[in-house]
Amino acid sequence: MIEQQQKLILSPYIEIYELVVPKDNLLRQIKELVDFEFIYNELLDKYCLDNGRNAVPPIRMFKYLLLKAIYDLSDVDVVERSKYDMSFKYFLDMAPEETVINPSSLTKFRKLRLKDMNLLDMLISKTVQIVLDKKIIKSKSIIVDATHTKARYNQKTPRQALQEQSKKLRRTVYEVDETMKEKFPNKNTEDSLEKELEYCKQLLSIVKDNEDVCSYPKVQEKLNLLEESVNDDLEHLETSKDNDAKIGHKTADTSFLG
Repeated sequence: MIEQQQKLILSPYIEIYELVVPKDNLLRQIKELVDFEFIYNELLDKYCLDNGRNAVPPIRMFKYLLLKAIYDLSDVDVVERSKYDMSFKYFLDMAPEETVINPSSLTKFRKLRLKDMNLLDMLISKTVQIVLDKKIIKSKSIIVDATHTKARYNQKTPRQALQEQSKKLRRTVYEVDETMKEKFPNKNTEDSLEKELEYCKQLLSIVKDNEDVCSYPKVQEKLNLLEESVNDDLEHLETSKDNDAKIGHKTADTSFLG
């Protein structure tokens, strides 16, 4: 069940935010200038209004997803950071002493509540547009009279996204232990998502087996993000085998992600 009114934050520690989250902090600027009420209105029909236990407010759940995107974190790590990062808690409209959600709740939210990708695209694009209008960020491109545009937040194929994340993991591991280069498997050179997933699983397995390397938080973050992406892509492969449904064509020689 979703509550129809947001609760006020009543905490004796609320003034902490004024001390530890500076005025020029990006998350403070976004929170103070952007009205996220449209998120509630768009997701209202995804919840029950009069039955079941109270759900985590959809605006807060969506803000978790924004934090994931802004800081390139997995579900597990964005929730973990929200435990101690006061700028995160401030952005999420939480009291300083309030407990965070379980990471599985965020995973279910983005996979079940937002399984309609058109809805997710709309929410993200509207948020980006509001931030641009408020001049919190600046766009480096101008598109005029376009019939199709690539979304700035999803310009890569699943395989390219995996390649980028595995590269970040390798680089982070090398900062800790360069000798790991000799232990990593050969990179996949085939244009195949299945092959890329297999390579990533081997890479993850090798990193996990090295407890010393995994003990570094920066390595663990990159490992968690790659593992999450691998699991998401494996689920997608099981539910979608129609390549033509994923690709759009303007001409016989050009294509774009559908």
